[in-house]
Amino acid sequence: MIRQIELSENMKLFIGWISAEKGLSDNTREAYTFDLLRLRQYFEKNNLKENDISPRDLQKYIEELHDLRFASTSIQRNISAARGYYRFLCDENIITHDPTENLDTPKKARYLPDVLCPEDVEKLLDNASDENGKVPLRNRAFLELLYSTGMRVGECLAVTTDQFLENREYMVIIGKGNKKRLVPVGEMAHEWVLRYLEEERPKFVKPASENYLFINQGSGIGLGKPLSRMAALTIIKEAALRANISAKVTPHTLRHSFATHLLEGGCDLRIVQEFLGHSNITTTEIYTHVSRTYLIDTHRHFHPRQKRK
Repeated sequence: MIRQIELSENMKLFIGWISAEKGLSDNTREAYTFDLLRLRQYFEKNNLKENDISPRDLQKYIEELHDLRFASTSIQRNISAARGYYRFLCDENIITHDPTENLDTPKKARYLPDVLCPEDVEKLLDNASDENGKVPLRNRAFLELLYSTGMRVGECLAVTTDQFLENREYMVIIGKGNKKRLVPVGEMAHEWVLRYLEEERPKFVKPASENYLFINQGSGIGLGKPLSRMAALTIIKEAALRANISAKVTPHTLRHSFATHLLEGGCDLRIVQEFLGHSNITTTEIYTHVSRTYLIDTHRHFHPRQKRK
């Protein structure tokens, strides 16, 4: 039903502005568009004019999202979209007062991420491809690079051959908002990617292929195209199945595991923040909870004054 409603002209201007000025990803832009469509639907349902909205009107909208059992993260994003939109209207002198100034924001739930132990990560990497797979080197190199760098899956899929240089032990990653960060590449990941580049990738490159590092081996028009998110999810799910890992495993699991294992090894939180590309260290701090669990379990296991179960 939401898709049947169009954005207002001002909303279209706002989406065009954030796309041009903020450097947002396609996924973020689509999320903002969808949230504004939902807001416009609410306005039409309640006969409200979007340029003459009171704070109470918007508070009722947030309460409705709560009643519909939206997750706190989704409500946060809807509030963020509304705030951005009305600040834009104020800056453009379309309205004189921002109705989102005093909106009550729900506390964001903090969930502990799914993390694999180092032994399970090793089993996962060893089972990146089955013996009869067409691209065993690509799949292994892809998973090794994800775990070695802590990249988001979208960042890893967007890596070009120019970003991965044979004589360098680091990569320049382009993250959210086109922000660049320097991330080291471990020796094992470096070796697997080089093997893939030398032995396997040339078999699937077409003259019209783009310069993405990880490409598709499919037939027809798919050959040589960049690897998709769905393909990435399939690679890791099938690897987890072959490795007999019962936990839910996604490409993001390797990012969580990367951060947790660094902290457990004594790495400074600020360094992990830089590696992950988090703009705010509070986002990174969730991994300290996982590390604390590890430390407590270690203490209970080894300390002589602990009761043994």
